[in-house]
Amino acid sequence: MMPDAERELAPPEPLDLGATLAFLRRGRGDPTLHTAAGPDAWREVWRAQRTPEGCASLRLTVLDGPPTAARRLHLAAWGPGAAWSLAHAPQLLGDGDDWSGLDALLAQRTVEGDPAAAALHRLRRRTRGLRLTRSHLVLEAAVAAVLEQKVTGVEARRAWRQLVRQHGERAPGPAPEGLTVMPDGVGWRSIPDHDWHRAGVGPQRMATIRRVAAVEPALQRTLALGRGGPAAVAALRSIPGVGEWTAAEVLQRSHGDPDTLSVGDAHLPHVIGTWFTGVRVDDAGMLDLLAPYAGHRHRVVRLITSLGVEAPRFGAKATIEDHRGR
Repeated sequence: MMPDAERELAPPEPLDLGATLAFLRRGRGDPTLHTAAGPDAWREVWRAQRTPEGCASLRLTVLDGPPTAARRLHLAAWGPGAAWSLAHAPQLLGDGDDWSGLDALLAQRTVEGDPAAAALHRLRRRTRGLRLTRSHLVLEAAVAAVLEQKVTGVEARRAWRQLVRQHGERAPGPAPEGLTVMPDGVGWRSIPDHDWHRAGVGPQRMATIRRVAAVEPALQRTLALGRGGPAAVAALRSIPGVGEWTAAEVLQRSHGDPDTLSVGDAHLPHVIGTWFTGVRVDDAGMLDLLAPYAGHRHRVVRLITSLGVEAPRFGAKATIEDHRGR
């Protein structure tokens, strides 16, 4: 089937497609994003999108270079949101994400003898293809973030997968089997209580998602505030149930925020502390360690987490509660 819109894209620098877009994927079973199996999995990526102009399937295919350093891509889209998807695809792939300020800061601090900055500088050279994505889809990022509030990743990914498959719609065009467009704002608000319950989502998160979905147009307007910052954080936090952590998780994905941190995360401070000092820290310790990189703190976090660094684990694991049969 011929696409409704298509174009080629040549990023100004080689692009690591997987490292960039994996930040939007909610687990390997995410019904809104599909890649092939195997070592070349990210050579072709399908993404189902609920755009302001309607649903769309977006296919991104690497034409030149490996998926870790793509130099040219073919983009094709189907559905009412096809033209919107192609218009915003460059920023989805990191166009406008300027790392030059952080590069200069790391170089300066390396010359000054800062060992942490020197290590980050070396890491940055090895991950030049990493970009901060800007999806422009605020409701998508917000619903997924609320589902992750105060539960394990396994629970959140299961809920996202189940609710999108049950209440979304098949992605348009010749999309792979199972690729699904998430519900729109009305759709999220219309999900009956028992389906939230079966997906393991309690009343508080359910109510927050309904509140978020009710102001979908206002969410989109926050994109006019730029790539994040205090005004965008305040706008999101004005919605009851959306706190500092949730606002940061949204802005990092939909706005491409290079600085706002996920304060309140159960694991991130330990990961950052372990990388910088070898020991776990709390939120205050994480903020202290990242303070020299103000303006680029989320970029630094992405560099460190791209290594797959994990903090040493102590104590009991969080219990996964299953409410679906109750």
